[in-house]
Amino acid sequence: MEKLLIKGGNPLSGRIECSGAKNAALPMIASTILCEEEVILKNLPYLQDITTMFELLGSMGADIILNENMDFTITSKNLQDIEARYELVKTMRASILVLGPLVAKYGKARIALPGGCAIGSRPVNYHLDSLKQMGAEIVLKNGYIEASASRLKGANIKFDGITVTGTENIMMAATLAAGKTTLTNVAKEPEIIDLAEMLNSMGAKIDGAGSDQITITGVESLNGTKYEIPADRIEAGTYLAAAAVTKGEITIEGINPNRLMKVIEKLNSTGAEINLGIDSISINMKKDVPNPVDITTAPFPEFPTDMQAQFSVINAISSGTANIYETVFENRFMHILELNRMGCNIAVEGNRAIIKGVRNLYGAEVMATDLRASASLILAGLCAKGETVVDRIYHIDRGYERIEEKLNYLGADIVRLPS
Repeated sequence: MEKLLIKGGNPLSGRIECSGAKNAALPMIASTILCEEEVILKNLPYLQDITTMFELLGSMGADIILNENMDFTITSKNLQDIEARYELVKTMRASILVLGPLVAKYGKARIALPGGCAIGSRPVNYHLDSLKQMGAEIVLKNGYIEASASRLKGANIKFDGITVTGTENIMMAATLAAGKTTLTNVAKEPEIIDLAEMLNSMGAKIDGAGSDQITITGVESLNGTKYEIPADRIEAGTYLAAAAVTKGEITIEGINPNRLMKVIEKLNSTGAEINLGIDSISINMKKDVPNPVDITTAPFPEFPTDMQAQFSVINAISSGTANIYETVFENRFMHILELNRMGCNIAVEGNRAIIKGVRNLYGAEVMATDLRASASLILAGLCAKGETVVDRIYHIDRGYERIEEKLNYLGADIVRLPS
């Protein structure tokens, strides 16, 4: 199992380009099931989750071609196998995103119940209950979801809780349903807007993405399209946090600052100097010791749960005490024990982490438990005295493209150790 060896103490400096967003790319890849023409996706990040989604579509019979411009052409015409097998699904919860498109296009699907990061309950019942309201018959059998419908029908659906993948899945399914579907209590994440824009470019009729209510008027078929994956706002936020903990000065290019305003607001509160461009964010951490910042995670446009672990490290070396409240996932403090092994002073009470800033962190051997936990351990290693070894980095490869290469380009000292 590969590891990262990090020698701490180097301030980060320089400019890097933000990679394409995994959380936008995965539903877009799934949406290609809905049409029989070619779909060209540009700026796809090279990540394990993307590879897994391609393997999943390939196992069903889709043709996937990489051209000389590093664009992917996906043709899902007449898929032969509408099953998502467990061996492909078990590592990635986003595989559930093929359920809605398969039922909408082919009238049936057999999907293994998904796996992925163990950060808490992310139930698929929102997806299943919504499909039932649209006329699908759902059976759970031998660890698989078996769904069927002659043709989905438009419905008025209110989600019991805000769900990003649930919103995406049902929005995709509704594009080919008979009649109009209205979704309320929906997720508002930028990735929802991106998916709606792509689907509309394929001939869908979707209104309201990014608001409290989305309306989809079903059409008979969708056409091919060419679409560019937007930049990854969480990757950008992670590198900004890395600059903050190393007293660095960096610029992230190719990122829309409006998608990261709550993170930028909190970075300002730490004492960092932030400058925004049309498609760039610059940070200069002039303050020797960050100010502590209280955080409460919540769905977009509030502070993202995917940046909570990274800010745990900023607060761990701050000049005071901060509280982080995790309201999205109930099991997302697993990185705390590992951070404490590096000298952090963090206590957990229910959904609250109480973080008392310390003068120094110290290198140690630590183990990643999920994707964003991996990022927090790397950040801690960057600012720690001595050497840090981060094990189980397959988590980081699921969501960050060439993270050690990008950080080394900014002046870090990181080596990937073979298994």
